[in-house]
Amino acid sequence: MGARCSKFSICWFQSHLKATVLESSDLDNGGKGEKQTWPSFTEFSLEHMKAATNGFSSDNIVSEHGEKAPNVVYKGKLLKNDLWVAVKRFNKFAWPDPRQFLEEARAVGSLRSERLANLIGCCCEGEERLLVAEFMPHETLAKHLFHWENQPMKWAMRLRVALYLAQALEYCSSKGRALYHDLNAYRILFDNDGNPRLSCFGLMKNSRDGKSYSTNLAFTPPEYLRTGRVTAESVVYSFGTLLLDLMSGKHIPPSHALDLIRGKNFLMLMDSALEGHFSNDDGAELVRLASRCLQYEARERPNAKSLVVSLMSVQKEAEVPSYVLMGIPQGTTSPKQPLSLTPFGEACLRFDLTAIHEILEEKGYQDDEGIANELSFQMWTSQMQDTLNSKKHGDTAFRAKDFTSAINHYTQSMQDAACRT
Repeated sequence: MGARCSKFSICWFQSHLKATVLESSDLDNGGKGEKQTWPSFTEFSLEHMKAATNGFSSDNIVSEHGEKAPNVVYKGKLLKNDLWVAVKRFNKFAWPDPRQFLEEARAVGSLRSERLANLIGCCCEGEERLLVAEFMPHETLAKHLFHWENQPMKWAMRLRVALYLAQALEYCSSKGRALYHDLNAYRILFDNDGNPRLSCFGLMKNSRDGKSYSTNLAFTPPEYLRTGRVTAESVVYSFGTLLLDLMSGKHIPPSHALDLIRGKNFLMLMDSALEGHFSNDDGAELVRLASRCLQYEARERPNAKSLVVSLMSVQKEAEVPSYVLMGIPQGTTSPKQPLSLTPFGEACLRFDLTAIHEILEEKGYQDDEGIANELSFQMWTSQMQDTLNSKKHGDTAFRAKDFTSAINHYTQSMQDAACRT
């Protein structure tokens, strides 16, 4: 099967070798009349993909849930042109038919838009099914909305995300790819300039039967629960749930949100971090639009083109670059090669105490509880005993998930140890 797949790939690739150059009007670039050159869609060998991802190293995984995800996404670098890419590796049961996988990948790979994280290639060898897309360095909408660190997303940026997403869906619809599977906040990524883009991976079905919705049932379009099929209208429903995310800064079930809206309590939906930064009229307009998208009857929902028109009228601070609104450094070049760190080093860099503790246990580290009692008091000075106590308190706090206290105790332990050296 792998040989047939590879031969089929080579023949197609030879007939489509030249790079694709698209007019900006076809990319929805705002009518600037510019040209954008994109990489041509390429069918890579498995060896190329292994080299790009350091042998599919777990250190390169960027998808949620890590190796436990059904389809893992890796960060990689194409050695030929130093281009950073995101490589999605499907499980071996997702695409049993190589011909169908290639046809689907080529169709999605023919799309080129600045509103998409574009698909620039794939790999089909043996049981391996890989997709290769542009790498977006500034993480997901979920990260910036639900797990922000420095600042909450500004109202103007939330409106821009909604518009750019609607434009992405309109572009895909105009190209005959109106179906998007499992649209959610993890599918929206931010590029070098802080602009939001829709991941191309959701344009690919996850299996041959087209049933590929994985979100919580509370957020699933009603018709999908009945038929198990994604339609253009169900994509608009999911867009409505994303509008709720943008307004609230939380992942609120649509039924709960609609109850608040019907009770004219829409202000209770709004993110408290936005207080004083938006007008009631703008908030009411977004609520109205979300309500239309979340209509139970699919035929009563707006289409993507209508969404774009509605969202254009509420945009704010349009002249301010996205990276300024996002509070991130501007960067139009590929990221530098990161330092090669061990798993322990990566965990320390992330301040991931759970991962640190697991690695220490794998290496033979044990809590001092049960051991300290076996040690002769005469063997230790007062200073050593203080160190042991600090570690013991740190272990106790860690097991209780009191991470702040755990850090303080472990820090004290290390400081005591440093004083003795």
